[in-house]
Amino acid sequence: MLPLVKDYRLWEKEWLWERFGYYMVKKHKLLGILLCLVLAVTMTGGCASNTRNPEILGNADSAGNKNSGKEGKAKYKEFITVDVFDSQSNYQGIQSGWFAKIIKDKFNMELNIIAPNVAGGGETLLQTRSAAGNLGDLILTSAAGGKLQDLVTAGLIIDMTEFMEGKKNLSKYQAAIEYTNKTLAKEEGIWAIPSEISERPADTNLGGTVLNFGTYIRWDLYKQLGYPKMKTLEDLLPVMKEMQDIAGVSDSGKKIYAFSLFKDWDSEYLGAANQIPYMYGYAPIGYAYAKADDSEEPQSALAEDSLYIRGLKFFFQANQMGLLDPESTTQNFDALSKKYKDGAVLWSPWPWQSSGYNTADHTSSGKAFNTAAVEDFQLYDWGCYTKGNPYNSIMIGSKAKDPERLMDFIDWLYSPEGLTVAYSGSLSGIKGLMWDVEDGKPVLTDFGYKCLTNGDKTLMPEEYGGGTYLDGIERLNFKAVSDGEINPETGYPYNYLMWDDYLSLTLTDMERDWQTHMKAKNAAEYFYKNNQAVISVGSGYAVSAEDPDITTIRAQIRSTIVEYSWKSVFAKDEGEFTRLIQEMTDIAMGLGYEKVLNIDLQNAEQQKQARAAIDK
Repeated sequence: MLPLVKDYRLWEKEWLWERFGYYMVKKHKLLGILLCLVLAVTMTGGCASNTRNPEILGNADSAGNKNSGKEGKAKYKEFITVDVFDSQSNYQGIQSGWFAKIIKDKFNMELNIIAPNVAGGGETLLQTRSAAGNLGDLILTSAAGGKLQDLVTAGLIIDMTEFMEGKKNLSKYQAAIEYTNKTLAKEEGIWAIPSEISERPADTNLGGTVLNFGTYIRWDLYKQLGYPKMKTLEDLLPVMKEMQDIAGVSDSGKKIYAFSLFKDWDSEYLGAANQIPYMYGYAPIGYAYAKADDSEEPQSALAEDSLYIRGLKFFFQANQMGLLDPESTTQNFDALSKKYKDGAVLWSPWPWQSSGYNTADHTSSGKAFNTAAVEDFQLYDWGCYTKGNPYNSIMIGSKAKDPERLMDFIDWLYSPEGLTVAYSGSLSGIKGLMWDVEDGKPVLTDFGYKCLTNGDKTLMPEEYGGGTYLDGIERLNFKAVSDGEINPETGYPYNYLMWDDYLSLTLTDMERDWQTHMKAKNAAEYFYKNNQAVISVGSGYAVSAEDPDITTIRAQIRSTIVEYSWKSVFAKDEGEFTRLIQEMTDIAMGLGYEKVLNIDLQNAEQQKQARAAIDK
């Protein structure tokens, strides 16, 4: 099966249009003026009139930087290609662009990303490569559910203990690293380093101006309809029908659909239907859905009144109303992302997906996605992972040619410098190019703002790798620390979405309209103020290994549920929908669903105890 993190943290998949890189550059007046001429095609105005545009330097210091590879070659003589098996990446192939140049300059290497999400096969690809004895040089995948122990037992990863010495960035997170390894591996050692480690209290939300889930819709169309109120999830359907009717066509002239789905992230379930429980504060542990604050008993996914079945019926009804894109069964994540940018889709359960539409061109025309209110929602939100999130961890493969270099790279990922480039989140970028510090506060440059709002059109300077900003973003999709963590070099969050400067730059007419109507500065403030969010304490809990027989049964059930879920969504009428749901349930029960569910309920109880035991 695909890593459970896909059920827990889908929002971390891509903030493609909002991620930056990091080089620290010295200022040099003459070269700044010369570079200004080169950048004229991508910047508004020239250097003389652009007070927010930094002066760029040719050579850079040892802190990070545009050094033509001198730093990396001096320490690492041989150029290497690093195979990265990455369960969370949505990109396959050689990392390119400005981030690739950073990696080459600092470590004299390139990253070849192997992504099950793109290559297909999911767990099968992991097992196939494991059977061949070489999963990858770097491995980014879940350590939960017995996966870490399996990798250790199979000899596919190394104990990193000897390489940890002198790693000042990782040493800050020693307690979280030790917790993950002691709880998920029998053999003593440092086999994996968890993601999303936080130094903030576990019952504090991860940070940011939005929550991961919600009803993200075309706010301009919603406004045209007079902001109709929605009491429940199902009230969204007639609203989306009206929006689709007045939407016209996409930027490229394509038919617009209210809803459009994809199959890439199906794991235990049809991925889109699995998002509906999150709207009501529940997240899956196998086939049990547990409430974020454990205030209610877990529910079975296949219970007649379960939130998952409700999600399937919701999309079935959407299809009956002509609101569901018929290409949902065949398209992948990348194809759907292009549709969002084109304006061919009107709804998303995630802010990061829909905000791909919110380019400067669209917002200046009074068009944008934003979140609407559904009165009975209780959105699932994560607390800070003081012990790290083991559902996405990083490891070094046993066949890696230069493990010491890879350990240096991992340590860098957790450094202030690394956290501004090699991080799946909304962070600051290349200092001196994309942002700088003015009057003691971090601010975006004009060029940084262009990267943020038009990343697919903004060209990077050749000395930073060339190509567009979006082409060169980091593709690892690995979130080393939590979103709201503070950069010790600035005293402000790494996340530029939380900067006053960013908020003032991006306060469009549509955003002002949203704030006026919702009576809040942002989505996070709105849902917490209205008691429509519930936090799952960041306990660092991970499910343990299960009996191979259960794993086999689970795989058979998974196949049945995913197959019948898609069939039910596209059923010809309600009678067929009901029949398919019953058939799915009967087959799953016959395969041993209750036996598997009992194990999942035990895991849910252990998670509850782990949350309760956390020192908040």
